[in-house]
Amino acid sequence: MHEHRYELTVEWTGNEGTGTDSYRTYRRTHEVSAPGLPILPGSSDPAFRGEPDRWNPEQLLLASLSQCHLLWYLHLCAVNGVVVTGYTDSPQATMTSDDGGGRFTEAVLRPRVTVADASMTEQALALHHDAHQACFIANSVNFPVRHEPVVVTPAQG
Repeated sequence: MHEHRYELTVEWTGNEGTGTDSYRTYRRTHEVSAPGLPILPGSSDPAFRGEPDRWNPEQLLLASLSQCHLLWYLHLCAVNGVVVTGYTDSPQATMTSDDGGGRFTEAVLRPRVTVADASMTEQALALHHDAHQACFIANSVNFPVRHEPVVVTPAQG
């Protein structure tokens, strides 16, 4: 068993001069940083008084699921002789909330994969299952993560 540690800094930048003296007087803006990486501007979802031009935690969780699946999928394709030449995902997630909090109820990944040859299509589809089983992030969440992959060849575009 290997242990991996991750560290970063999240700094609130939304103090308008009076701190959190009221729910409506502070901004939800913050910055996520780590040595050697670009700063990621964050906020809450606009539905929760956030800034629409900044990443919110819900989007970042969905992005993490999609990225993890992508990276495992590419690895599994490489070691199994499936040549991927293109990959785009358009994932969606559903969250329910009330005044006391909220939770994700589902995420759906929709990867569109281009493979070098039509003979690779069946295995390319099957490897999505294996990538899901290996994904660190999908294994860490308590809601279903479904997959609706499409595999095409360059001729199919």
